[in-house]
Amino acid sequence: MRVRGVRVAGLMAAVLVLAGCGTPGSFVDVLDAALDSGVVDVGAVAAGSPGEVGGPVAPGAEAAATGSAATTLRTLPVKGRAPKTGYARDQFGRTWADIDRDGCDQRNQVLARDMDRETFKAGTRNCVVLTGSLRDTYTGTTIAFTRGQGTSEKVQIDHVVALSDAWQKGAQQLDAATRERIGNDPLNLIAVDGPTNGRKSDGDAATWLPPDSRYRCAYVARQVAVKKKYRLWVTAAERDAIDRVLGSCPGRAVTTDADAAKPAITLR
Repeated sequence: MRVRGVRVAGLMAAVLVLAGCGTPGSFVDVLDAALDSGVVDVGAVAAGSPGEVGGPVAPGAEAAATGSAATTLRTLPVKGRAPKTGYARDQFGRTWADIDRDGCDQRNQVLARDMDRETFKAGTRNCVVLTGSLRDTYTGTTIAFTRGQGTSEKVQIDHVVALSDAWQKGAQQLDAATRERIGNDPLNLIAVDGPTNGRKSDGDAATWLPPDSRYRCAYVARQVAVKKKYRLWVTAAERDAIDRVLGSCPGRAVTTDADAAKPAITLR
């Protein structure tokens, strides 16, 4: 694994104020600008405490499932969608926290994992991704990525199980540390085409699937893994939609934490 370093502690409140309620991509643009300006201490590795993300597994989380995705799907509780009342992005903790404590934030780590031919900003211990080429799993296209104002949003990091969806299907009952894991777990994150990610919004499998049908089995297998890991439930419509997809790939294995260390394209 490449050694990378970045610390964003103390910056996030200011970034959120600056980003406000802008268009998709505004947050990453502001974060990029902060990195360029030196406000973020790149290369510094924060020493986490047990209560932070990266500490012991919090109650409500468990190891990722093993076996077939279809079998694991049948173990998920089926319930109605709970009210969205109380949901906010910050209910899932720090955005792009360094959960594995290797000194690199999750956004850059996922970009580096999922892209080819990436280059890094000097002095960041191969953390801050400047350029790269993404073979997008959602659309089947190849996207040239350049970090910066107006370009970073072309490649976004998608929560495979959208955080709003997680909130309405059990996450609001979990403690804050576990929710922060859901928001930053590599199992739940992939780099994708930005506009397509925007169209997905917070949809579940009953309302949205990747346009490229070749990735749908891998996509729902990953959703099943995340929901199993964090003890979230599915609606009946969502379960049926996932089951239909898995019907075309009955032997599909559920995605594991080990798989999450590999580029998303390899799991097609």
